Amino acid sequence: MRSSRRRFLLAVAPGAALAAAARAAEEEAEVGPAEDLMREHGVLRRVLFLYDEAAHRLDGSAALPLDALAGAAGIVKRVIEDYHEKLEENFVFPRMEKARQLATLTATLRQQHAAGRKVTADILRLSKKPLADADRRSLADRLRTFNRMYRPHAAREDTVLFPAFHNLVGNNAWGELGEQFEAEESRSLGDQGFEHAVSQVAKLEEQFGIADLAQFTPR
Repeated sequence: MRSSRRRFLLAVAPGAALAAAARAAEEEAEVGPAEDLMREHGVLRRVLFLYDEAAHRLDGSAALPLDALAGAAGIVKRVIEDYHEKLEENFVFPRMEKARQLATLTATLRQQHAAGRKVTADILRLSKKPLADADRRSLADRLRTFNRMYRPHAAREDTVLFPAFHNLVGNNAWGELGEQFEAEESRSLGDQGFEHAVSQVAKLEEQFGIADLAQFTPR
């Protein structure tokens, strides 16, 4: 899957950025399993921003592309819950717990995975039907509930869990674990993995009208 990520970088890099993308692609082989998980968190953070925008529109009368919102929740379910979280639950948490490290944290993270799946199911259900006023309020609440939980959840994994996991596993086993992660990605997602998720999120941002990053620069 890393070779496909190199092709993806080269395909999307315009003009002068092409050389930088090529250098980054050469370094891709050094990216380990924790870095892969962090990249998936990056995709998730873009979805969380879509959720923020959707909740804001639901509070008022602004148009909301429900199909795009359902697509965003679909990315969460397919890439984050059905794949990314399963990697953590099958490969990361058990090793930490066996070593008696961060057991309280991993227990909380497991509970939040389960809670998040219930919220995502609500979001998918509500975003696929015409919304009455009560439904708009419920959907906005579910979106904010998910974001409030998952922002600190992902940040704690990135800054505490993943570094500790790397130290525990050690460099010798790191490469082998990375290969296991790649195999799981191929088995679980096929050609619908990281690159597809990035492309899909970008299209959803266009549907929401928030694809231009420059619009968020303070004046």
